[in-house]
This record gives sequence, structure tokens and C-alpha cells, in this order.
Amino acid sequence: MDSIIETQRQAHEEIERYEIVLYSLLARTQPVHETKLQTEHKAAQVLGRLSTRVTALKAQYEDEDARKAEMDALTSPAQPSDLSEFYARLVKIQDHYNKYPDVAAGGFDLELAALLEEGNQDGVDEEEYEEEDPIGLLFSGEEAYGKYVDLYTSHTAYNNLKNIAKRLSYLQYLDVLLASQVGKLHTELARETLRTKEYESYIHTLHDYLLSFMKKTQPLIDVDSKLQEQESEFQKKWEAGEFTEDWDNHLPAKRTVDAAENGNIWCSACQKGYSKQTVYDAHLSSKRHVKAVAKQATSNQPPQNPNGTPSNHSVNGVTSQSGLRNAARWTYLTSFLLAELASTVNDTKSNVERRFSLTAREREQELLERSKPVAPPVNNAENGGGEEEEEEERIYNPLKLPLGWDGKPIPYWLYKLHGLGVEYKCEICSDHVYMGRKNFERHFQVRNIQTEPRHAFGMRALGLPNTKHFHEITRIEDALALAEKLKQEGRREIFDQETTEELEDDEGNVYNRKMYEDLKKQGLI
Repeated sequence: MDSIIETQRQAHEEIERYEIVLYSLLARTQPVHETKLQTEHKAAQVLGRLSTRVTALKAQYEDEDARKAEMDALTSPAQPSDLSEFYARLVKIQDHYNKYPDVAAGGFDLELAALLEEGNQDGVDEEEYEEEDPIGLLFSGEEAYGKYVDLYTSHTAYNNLKNIAKRLSYLQYLDVLLASQVGKLHTELARETLRTKEYESYIHTLHDYLLSFMKKTQPLIDVDSKLQEQESEFQKKWEAGEFTEDWDNHLPAKRTVDAAENGNIWCSACQKGYSKQTVYDAHLSSKRHVKAVAKQATSNQPPQNPNGTPSNHSVNGVTSQSGLRNAARWTYLTSFLLAELASTVNDTKSNVERRFSLTAREREQELLERSKPVAPPVNNAENGGGEEEEEEERIYNPLKLPLGWDGKPIPYWLYKLHGLGVEYKCEICSDHVYMGRKNFERHFQVRNIQTEPRHAFGMRALGLPNTKHFHEITRIEDALALAEKLKQEGRREIFDQETTEELEDDEGNVYNRKMYEDLKKQGLI
């Protein structure tokens, strides 16, 4: 057994050297996303080992009995020539190395060197360098090394929920998740859907995926502590009754849906199914339904659904208040995770839209580029490598084509397809030139005011509304003329309404509206 004093000294040394390694890792330049993520995972490993050493060192300092016993053993004996303790420890050291003769010295140095290793340090060819990347195995092909989220499974589970008003496409589903930043998550779902077991399973799976994805892409962030804070906040809100409207099992739902295969709307009070929503809504005001609801309220027996089970225990529903609480808890935590990953979800949406515009050949080429291993960074500063990198960054673009998502010029056929070579000049936008018909039409739209406010600002400066009447109008003179014409048409419409509308008095005489009002004011009618 080693001396506790030596163990503490060694722990202090390892902690200090781990801190140096951590600084070296975080101080590196990260040219690409893959290298940055690999470095963060290595830094997370160093932090974990450093935390373990600190915890063990604290426990050793708190063990005062062991320290006192060690100090008593090391104090000078009664006789100066007594070296029995020294020789006893020397024998233990000799026995250890006799038992393990091949033990390598400096094992901790090798561990630190492995953490600082960047790969391909021995000058091996790139073909031989293709080694397995443990970080890349954590992500699926759709996630692209943590750049995007893969929510296709959750999207399918969402569309399979019962009683949803509309099945959403994948892009619409991403918009629904992004909408949780400004409000509650899944406000578009009915209360009956939120109370089903299918929804609880769906939201739990979505929460687990987002949590694991956040831990994989942000290894240096303590996600668990943040979730604990959110859970404590949810507990306070649940006890305060802020979730009663959607998740209280004692509140009746707007309507109970038949769990049978025919999908009819089931009224638990009348014990009857209705094939249409309009018929169901009409019978709610009938005397029979009112009496059935009053009888159900005074009865001790719970209402029955078509399958014979209590209505508050619907076939596909959450079976207890604790189940509803779990569903509300998963929804609340998922909203927090979506807020943390909002930028990644936005990037995912943009990537899906971009892939829709690619041909099959371009998609295959993109997959091949992704499958190539990430080359390690090479330091060529001493050999004038900076000049070579500048030459590689120069892109051959004689036609001045716009750059795509990968920083390279887009294909010429795509350039011609979208008409990006055609110039559209708008005088209202201070003679700004828009390249391509799509960009020209987009700058008129009111929806894009936050992203393209130039035209809206120009219309506001002219004192004109940016409505659809002024779309395709680029000259200031034409816009003012159209505004004056719209005003005249509005006045003419009012005049025509006064002259063409006819009213009849008590004696049967017919007048237009203007004459009728004038005679009535004079008291002649």
C-alpha cells in the first residue's frame, strides 16, 4: 500500500498536468467542425479524469486518521539507528518490481501524449491513415457529424398520433418544433391527443433523442445540471397549477373520441357515437344530452366508452394523473432542449430545403465527400505553407457565378434555371439591383420584412402601404399614380353605393339611399 502522503503528492501533480493538457487542447485552432468536436470530446475526457482526481484528493484530506498514522510512522524513532520502517518499505518496492518486471515507467506521460495526439504524427500516407473515428460513430448519416438533427422517427410518430387535425410534412414538423420558442410546444394538438399514451411515448422518445444529441454535440456543457434546474422549475409550476388547463385529468375534454376502428365521435354521457362533428355539436344542446350529463355527474359509476372500459381510462389514454404529469414533464423539458438546439434545428431545415433542390448525382457526390476521413491539420508554417493554403483558397470562377452552401460556385445550369443573370432594378429600393426573378419577387413580400426591409422602408418613406396592389411596381411615379387611382376608386365605390341602393318608405315609395336619408332628416318621411 502506498503512502497517503505520496498518493496526495501524485494526485496534485496529475491535476496540474491535466490542467496543462486541457489548456493545450482548448488553445488549438479549429478549422473545421469535425476537428472542433473531436477536441471538445477529448477536453471532456480530461475534465472527467481531473474531476475524479479532485474528488479522491478531497476524500484523502478528510481522512485525518490515515494521515495521522502515516505521520506517526514517518517520525523519527526513539533510537536514531532504527531503520526497520525504511527497510520494510524498501522490501515492498523490490517485491513489486520483481512481480511486475515489464512494467513501463512513465505510464502517465503516455496517457497525456495520447490525449494530445492529433493523428498522423508519423508521416503515414493518407490511404494508410484511414482509421476509425470513434466520435463519427456516435452520429448517423443524416446528422452529418452533429451538424443536423435526425427527427424522421419522431416525425413519423407524430403523424401516427390519433385525433391530429393534419398530417405534417417534415419541414412543417420542424416549424412546429421551432414554434416552441415563442410559446408552448404542440399547442396545435387537441387535449384528447395530449392525454394519450401514444403522445407520452412520442414526447419521451423525442426528449431522449434531443438530450443524447445535445450531450454528443456539446460535451463541455453540463446538461444534467441544467435539466435538474428545469425539473425543479417544472415542479413549482405544477404545484402552482399552471398546467391544469391541459394536463388535469379531472377536467373534461372537449370531446371524447371513439377508440373503435370506425373512428366515430363518442359521447360518454349519451353512450352514443356520431359520424360527423356537426351532428355531435348539435346534440350537445338537446334535452336528452343535458339530462344525461346531469345523471352522469350525480352517479358514482364512471362513464363507459364503446370498448367497455372507463372513459377516464381511455383505451389509448394515459391511465392516471401521474402519467399525465410525466407527459407534461417531458413536454416542458423538451421545450427547453429545443430552445437550446434552435440553431441546429434551423440549420437542419435549411439543409432539407437545399437537398430538395439537388439532383440524384449531386446527392451521391455529397455522400461520397462525407464518407472521406477528416485529414489531420498539418503545420507547414516553417516551409511556407501559408502561401500554399492561400493558393488553394483561390476559386476559379471566370463567370462570376454565385457561391453555393459549400463555398464553391453553383453549377451553370442552375444559374441559368433560376435566371440569376437577369437584372431587375427597383427605383423604390434606391435603384437596388436584384439578380434573378425569384429574388426580385421575394423583396416585395410583406412576410420577409425582417430579412429584406429595403422595399418596405422605401414604401413607408413614400407614405404608401406595402400591400399586394403595389407588387411588381418599381418606379416611384407609378406607385404614386396607383395610390391615387385606388383612392378615386374607393370614393367612386362609396358614391355608387349611395346612388344605387334603394330604400322603401311606409307608403311603398322607392328612393335611393341618399334621397331617403335627406327626406328623413327633413321629417318628410
